[in-house]
Amino acid sequence: MSARRPAIGGRPLADPQAEAWVRQRERTALDKGAVYSARLTLDVTPALRARIKVAAFKQGITVAEMLRELLIGRFPEGDQ
Repeated sequence: MSARRPAIGGRPLADPQAEAWVRQRERTALDKGAVYSARLTLDVTPALRARIKVAAFKQGITVAEMLRELLIGRFPEGDQ
């Protein structure tokens, strides 16, 4: 009995626009990572977390962006 393997076709051509979109997203993530390299973890109640998320959504920003703005306002640079 011969164990003949079926031929596998070549890799399909990639959509250049899709590839560019993916690469652009990777660059954005790298840039943010370079700027915001420290992570801060807080314990909050589920109710507070929900209020924070709703407030950020109403402002059209992410929770991280909103909390960064609050922290920068409360702890400005050079105020140590």
